[in-house]
Amino acid sequence: MQQDQANSGGEARAGATRGFFAIGVEHISKPMNVGNLMRSAHAFGASFVFTIGAQYKAREARSDTSKAPAHLPLYAWDSVADMRLPQGCKLVGVELLDEAIDLPSLHHPMRAAYVLGPERGMLSPELIARCDSIVKIPTRFCINVATAGAIVMYDRVKSLGRFAARPVGEGQQAEPLAPHVHGDPIVRSKK
Repeated sequence: MQQDQANSGGEARAGATRGFFAIGVEHISKPMNVGNLMRSAHAFGASFVFTIGAQYKAREARSDTSKAPAHLPLYAWDSVADMRLPQGCKLVGVELLDEAIDLPSLHHPMRAAYVLGPERGMLSPELIARCDSIVKIPTRFCINVATAGAIVMYDRVKSLGRFAARPVGEGQQAEPLAPHVHGDPIVRSKK
């Protein structure tokens, strides 16, 4: 099965998840980081991308070779107060705080918007207060914002996607993922 068959013949690609997710940044200043994050969001299947207090300049973001804003919505909010997320969407802040949940321990919401802070700073207190949860990538120090976003999206796909189990020993082949089997229709009678 080819990966790009999703929704074309009834068979979803390996790792496809239910629900939706978005990813964005607050007060980001480097167009290359925005471009890299948007390109990764497009590759991982984000439903939309966003910025808060920043402006996405496609001409300067040469790192977005996939031209993500042509393929998925881009919302550019001026402030946290302007931000509008879909109903039921949980806002998950990504910040290196002691009280944050370690990313490998996070149960990803079915409908989530992940937000990362600027290159030389943190998420604003106003945004942290609005988040439903805060997660941290278990690193010794902060890493590049685009790299952090890619790690969060990978963890989401790995956690919520349908993949074959890893082999027990190193260098071994994974058992192939069993094909999904649809059950018979359920017919309910009215009494």
